[in-house]
Amino acid sequence: MGLIAGAIAKMITKNGGGWVSSLIVGLIGGVVGGWIGSALFDRGVTGFFSLWSWVLAIVGSVIVLWIYNLVTKKRT
Repeated sequence: MGLIAGAIAKMITKNGGGWVSSLIVGLIGGVVGGWIGSALFDRGVTGFFSLWSWVLAIVGSVIVLWIYNLVTKKRT
């Protein structure tokens, strides 16, 4: 799930990189998205085949990339 969520987030934000960076972004994004989902909606990442889990992982990955771009001053 992390690799796919990271790749989708990179397409949304138009960031480059290989599959390893997509995997890392997706894994961290899944954690961030799960935390946000648990805090705001009392429902985090529940499983691979759950649409809710995919949405949280992708949104979390986009947030991770957005913060990364802010910190590194990388313009997309």
